[in-house]
Amino acid sequence: MKVLKIILVAMILLANLAFAQPSLADRPKLTTTSDYTEVNQAIQELLQAKADPEQSTYTPAEIQQKLGDLQLQKYILETASSWGVCRNETGLNLAIYANKPAKQAASPTALYFLPTGEETDDEWDCDGFYLPSGSLVALNPNDTQPQELAEPLAIKVVNGTKLLVKTNPETGVIELNLPPAKVFKAGEIDWSIPTLTQAEIDATVPNAPVD
Repeated sequence: MKVLKIILVAMILLANLAFAQPSLADRPKLTTTSDYTEVNQAIQELLQAKADPEQSTYTPAEIQQKLGDLQLQKYILETASSWGVCRNETGLNLAIYANKPAKQAASPTALYFLPTGEETDDEWDCDGFYLPSGSLVALNPNDTQPQELAEPLAIKVVNGTKLLVKTNPETGVIELNLPPAKVFKAGEIDWSIPTLTQAEIDATVPNAPVD
């Protein structure tokens, strides 16, 4: 009887390993990406600025805040178990930047439209989102003074980020759960940054890959 139990337990363990191996193999190696290289380089540059603040254009407080943001990004890249996921809780359609990662040839990052209350499929990579001009936004969770955008922006996050974009019900300000990695204007990145109004985004049929 004991022998039968041992054999049964061994078979269950082997079956679990057979199912677990593909999921482990599919885990993205984000520490080999350009995001990881750029984050580490930026951290080293800020550490040098911190050691010699008189040679820096940033104040000590700004250096410390930027270091904190970068160290969080590094942690995400080192520990994330999936590609980037974006969740929309704005009450409006949200234009997002996403691509389908692949071992051979990933699809290019393109603009998709995510309905409110939905999040992107975790087999895709949500790289960030688009904000039209006129948006009232707090780009950093610590921002106390939101800004009204005079031109459209592309907001980029590092791979592996679980990004939540929401609208503050009291102020109407668009808020993020994490600070962005970078902010781009039209012409500063090869992403499409069109001139759209929020009304045009809301009128577009959602097509983002969702869970």
